[in-house]
Amino acid sequence: MTRKIKVEMSSGNIFADLGLPDAETHFLKAQIVSEIYRLTHERKLTQTQAGERMGISQPEVSRLFKGNFREYSVDRLMGFLTAFDRDVEIVVRPHKKAGKGGRITFTPAAA
Repeated sequence: MTRKIKVEMSSGNIFADLGLPDAETHFLKAQIVSEIYRLTHERKLTQTQAGERMGISQPEVSRLFKGNFREYSVDRLMGFLTAFDRDVEIVVRPHKKAGKGGRITFTPAAA
């Protein structure tokens, strides 16, 4: 007996695919946290050292890396990136399709 499995193409944003509110913002936050996590591991920092750099405690870093970042604004997370000697650049340009809503994207720079 063979079972058919239904497969759906992702939009690229798991939070939108799940129908969660504020999916775009949540996805942006997840991308920023992912970059902070990558930088922490690339530099072989402990969570305590990463927390000292960002001005938060080790338990807060742990929660952040486990995906509990709703309490942090995008602005605060961008501040954490600057604590890792990263410049954060915001570029505004016309959306490719006139009349459609714009979008926010996150692109980490090559190391």
